[in-house]
Amino acid sequence: MKTLRDVAVGADATAVKIHGEGPVKRRIMDMGITKGVNIHVRKVAPLGDPIEVTVRGYELSIRKEDAASIEVK
Repeated sequence: MKTLRDVAVGADATAVKIHGEGPVKRRIMDMGITKGVNIHVRKVAPLGDPIEVTVRGYELSIRKEDAASIEVK
């Protein structure tokens, strides 16, 4: 299983499934990351957290822990 955390800087990925439960999953979906959406990884902070991505035309910073719960292809 490949997650958003594994995607290289400058690469695109498509969300397949969001793992997790309750408020964490809800928060990720509220940010616009849903099944089938295209995600472009813009950059990663020097220590690896957070990851900056472009989703649905806007920029979003997501924690490494949350990125690991987003399965992509």
